[in-house]
Amino acid sequence: MRAAPRSARHRKLEKVPVPTGKVKWFDADKGFGFLAAEGGDEVFVHASALPAGTTTLAKGTRVEFGVVQGKNGNQALSVRVLDPVHSVSRATRKKPEDMVPIVEDLIKLLDGLSGSFRRGRYPDKAGAAKIATVLRAVADDIEA
Repeated sequence: MRAAPRSARHRKLEKVPVPTGKVKWFDADKGFGFLAAEGGDEVFVHASALPAGTTTLAKGTRVEFGVVQGKNGNQALSVRVLDPVHSVSRATRKKPEDMVPIVEDLIKLLDGLSGSFRRGRYPDKAGAAKIATVLRAVADDIEA
């Protein structure tokens, strides 16, 4: 049997276009979501198709992915995130409108603390621990 001519064996691989699109929605708790392909198709994406170390995708994130025809339609394989990755805490932080009552409660808590300081007293150990915990939690939400 003769070997194929060298030029046939060493042809350059043609680039195959990889589908791209945006995350329509993704539920990390359920482990799946949908992508909106640039062609308009909706593509199912399972958490197992996400890059290593990625557990969620933010709505609107640009991605590229392979596609296979599953029993219920198109399914994404080997998803690659094209947009810069934002911190997980930023992606999961509370909405600003959800922070309003938290900040209002914090203000009341600090007003009480201020009154205690005016009277020359620190809060008791349990009260101080509660205030410190709340302050750290709110600071983390704001900074995320």
